[in-house]
Amino acid sequence: MIDIKLIREQPDLVRKALQDRQEDPSVVDKVLELDEERRSFIQQVETLKADRNVVSKEIGKTKDQSERDIKIEAMRLVGDRISALDHQLREVQAEFDILMSAIPNIPSPNTPYGTSEEDNLFDEPIGEEPDFDFEPKPHWELGPELGIINFEQGVKITGSRFYVLSGAGARMQRALIAWMLDLHIRQGYTEMYPPFMVKSETLFGAGQLPKFADNLYKDHEEDLWMVPTAEVPLTGIHMDEILNEEDLPFHYTAYTPCFRREKMSAGRDVRGMKRGHQFDKVEMYIYCKPEDSDAQLEKMVSDAKSTCRELGLRYRVGKLCTGDLGFGASLTYDIEVWAPGSQEWMEVSSISNVTDFQARRSNIRYKTGKSGRNEFVHTLNGSGLGLPRTFIAVLESNQQPDGSVIVPEVLRPWMGGIDVISPG
Repeated sequence: MIDIKLIREQPDLVRKALQDRQEDPSVVDKVLELDEERRSFIQQVETLKADRNVVSKEIGKTKDQSERDIKIEAMRLVGDRISALDHQLREVQAEFDILMSAIPNIPSPNTPYGTSEEDNLFDEPIGEEPDFDFEPKPHWELGPELGIINFEQGVKITGSRFYVLSGAGARMQRALIAWMLDLHIRQGYTEMYPPFMVKSETLFGAGQLPKFADNLYKDHEEDLWMVPTAEVPLTGIHMDEILNEEDLPFHYTAYTPCFRREKMSAGRDVRGMKRGHQFDKVEMYIYCKPEDSDAQLEKMVSDAKSTCRELGLRYRVGKLCTGDLGFGASLTYDIEVWAPGSQEWMEVSSISNVTDFQARRSNIRYKTGKSGRNEFVHTLNGSGLGLPRTFIAVLESNQQPDGSVIVPEVLRPWMGGIDVISPG
């Protein structure tokens, strides 16, 4: 959530930010109108309450009963007026809160302007493209032939966009998760194991509610939601806390399954394992002081790049434009890996500086040493990396002419002696 003071003092800046994001800037005028109404009601209520307090003291000192009765009746009418104003204030406040919660973060000056993902800016790819003397197979052919991916079983158990990994496939999935967690620990992150379900308040603080309610899975009896990403519970860990300045920054990493009700149509973009309603992801998350968040973003990008590099994957880094920027993000880098069998770049990490957007919604502050005031922290998040796309790229990049797949060396300690996954 952005600061209402910013909208009051620099409305044109907020309007431009919304226009750059390809969103309607007229919400700024409505917010300012409601803010003025809200403040007027608050001032009227406070004035009436102050007057009532003064008269109440006078009533206690008044000896004349008729005069007392007049003042008591007047205060009863004041009380009725206060109740009516409180009711109006609640209605205006509710509308104001809804609009404020729907305004996205302000793009960083370093975020390039653009209207869609077509305007994202990608650097030149890093790493050699796998050199095959045969036509590489996509994972939806390679996996079933190896006996490690079964799409039919997933559909039978649950429905479309689900699959079952077995044998060396299941083991490689687990190896990727364990290896990435250990890598991030070496990079200075503390591993967390959060709940895989959270309450509405936590989702609101992370910027998922109310905007993305239709994409989330919810328990129909209790206020519990399946996490769409570990970013959500990692934001909630310090909700409503005042952190010590000397303890910052906090670096966290966590594995969670992720659940999203994504609307998907048939076609090349969703063939195989690329997109589904359930997937695994290792997350990186940072809490820091505002003046440190730019440097911390660069650290997180570097850490994610190391993950791609150590897996031997060809990758590229892009900067998202304003028209493709996530709701809570101020600046985002995407990392994509090359899947030679599918013949496409696949996003495996979005790394974002969220500035104080989540901290303001979640009320996460720190006490500054210089002024002694409580200020909002900055938060950053990024996948390190997401599955199954990393799994896909590893599988397709390491396939051999005989249909086998060589397991990357960094994963072998978790593979139980399996260095090569062979058909049959």
